[in-house]
Amino acid sequence: MSQVAKGSPPRVVTFVKTQVYARARRFAPDRILGSLCVCILFGMLVAGLWPFHRPRNDVTWLRNTDGVKIGDYGTLLSSSTFDRYDSEGQAPCSLEIWLQPYETNVTGTLLALHYPAENIQTFSLRQDGPDLELKVERRDAQHRTITSGILVDNVFHKGEPAFLTIASGEQGTIVYRNGVSIKTAPWFRMSSVDLTGQLVVGTSPFKNDSWSGQLRGLAIYKQELTREEVLRHYYTLATKGRYTVENEQAAALYLFDEHSGNVVHDHGTSRVDLYIPEKYTILHEKLLEPAWREFDLRWGYWKRALINVFGFVPFGFFFCAYLSLTKPLNRAAVATVGLGLTVSLTIEVLQAYLPTRDSGTTDLITNTLGTALGVMLYRWKPSLFTETLNRIPFTAA
Repeated sequence: MSQVAKGSPPRVVTFVKTQVYARARRFAPDRILGSLCVCILFGMLVAGLWPFHRPRNDVTWLRNTDGVKIGDYGTLLSSSTFDRYDSEGQAPCSLEIWLQPYETNVTGTLLALHYPAENIQTFSLRQDGPDLELKVERRDAQHRTITSGILVDNVFHKGEPAFLTIASGEQGTIVYRNGVSIKTAPWFRMSSVDLTGQLVVGTSPFKNDSWSGQLRGLAIYKQELTREEVLRHYYTLATKGRYTVENEQAAALYLFDEHSGNVVHDHGTSRVDLYIPEKYTILHEKLLEPAWREFDLRWGYWKRALINVFGFVPFGFFFCAYLSLTKPLNRAAVATVGLGLTVSLTIEVLQAYLPTRDSGTTDLITNTLGTALGVMLYRWKPSLFTETLNRIPFTAA
């Protein structure tokens, strides 16, 4: 509007000022809503994509003893795969690991063996709070994935190291802690084939499932260790204060006694070294993993789902309000839900390139549901929200 000429009558000046104020007042809610929408969208992108890069691999050597410290985002990878020396899948096997988790109320994958040719996680060892979870995946003749496993209760105690042995043969599987049997599972049997593939320590080969703690020894055997052998190994460790193996042939043996560098040498027969990559790495990050594969009955899964639902409620509420007040759209609600789906899809696709995030369709569903709930909340009483905006004090410049 053109500037009022100098010396205009007082009534004209008053009329012009009234019109300017009315126009500014009419567009004040639009600017407020637009600013809120921009802030919400920016917050969604930060929450979904932080830290926007591949972090440095948080693995360091312990100073006064053998072993490595694995931080929040730390992993070790084998330089090659362990070959399938038992094609029949009947040979017994054992695994020993000496470790100390930093927390007993968290979850994370201690180690996993991934077989690239079949794209399955043949064996995984996972901390689930104070409990230990063993899982084996196999492919049948129809190339279907068959999963089996056991859960061992109360394995990890706060501030205490644990020397764990898993021995499996014809009679099933026995899990030892510090030389003492704590779980016998006749129905669960592993073979040497399950302990083949590429070894990943500190996280999962397929997603970010990082574990934090100290790792001081690791061994894989082509035989089922007896109770006497397990007890002798633990007694040697307890008396010498370091992990050593005598008289048995280990397929892989990592003493973590290098104290520097980025290679952990294998003293076993396989000669497959571990190396510490410079950046935190997920070997095979999945893009939009199907929801039925992500489904889990544990509380952590439902907690994340609820966070994703309610995190997108403000997005649906304020974007629907903005589109309803500023755009000539007959279906602002549908447009808002579509926008929420688009934003969520963009975040999930980008997360597939970030090792600290997971890309899955579960988040896509929950985020879209949250957007729809926000739209429903706005459409419940849109006039009440508009009246509230109009009550906000505003002064024209």
